Amino acid sequence: MEAAEAVPAGDVVPTTGESRPVFSPSVPHPPWRGSGGTKEEATANPELDGAPPPASFEAFYIASYDSLVRLAYILTSSRELAEDLVQDSFVRLHGHYDGVEAPDRYIRRIVVNASRSHFRSTGRERDKRPLLYVVPDGGESAGATAELNDVLLSLPYRQRAAVVLRFYSDLSESEIGEVLGCRPGTVGSLIHRALRRMRKALES
Repeated sequence: MEAAEAVPAGDVVPTTGESRPVFSPSVPHPPWRGSGGTKEEATANPELDGAPPPASFEAFYIASYDSLVRLAYILTSSRELAEDLVQDSFVRLHGHYDGVEAPDRYIRRIVVNASRSHFRSTGRERDKRPLLYVVPDGGESAGATAELNDVLLSLPYRQRAAVVLRFYSDLSESEIGEVLGCRPGTVGSLIHRALRRMRKALES
């Protein structure tokens, strides 16, 4: 299995003592700011994929935070951990944001690799326990959704990440290969094996 790509740590930015942002539609202020940004920054909301990032780091943070936390949550099954990983990822990016050509792709790679590092460091990369429960509020589909998420969490991490990046983040195999540090053909194989395992588990 390929090692996770190393990402430069960047400068550590002191916080203002504010509480950690919560996972909610209302994006919090960055931890390195004592007050809110401008009205233009606070309302910026470009897509994380494809669109040019906002000019300022604060606006990029505001526009991207929730989407990245959702990605990390799907990969790790822990909301608190997802928030921590995303916060750490933004701190790593902060010191050299102006020099990064595509910060959206760069920080996504940091988040995915940080999620993988967590599983490797805790020995949980192949943990088969059902951990993820992202279900609708009631309805007939709730049970099926929970089962699908449990199956997703049972996959080896690289297969899980490939499936999530393909079908949740809607990335191409080339873009996923850039995130995972492998060839597009390897990505296709990871997705194929993952879907086969998921189909088998759901049919059993």
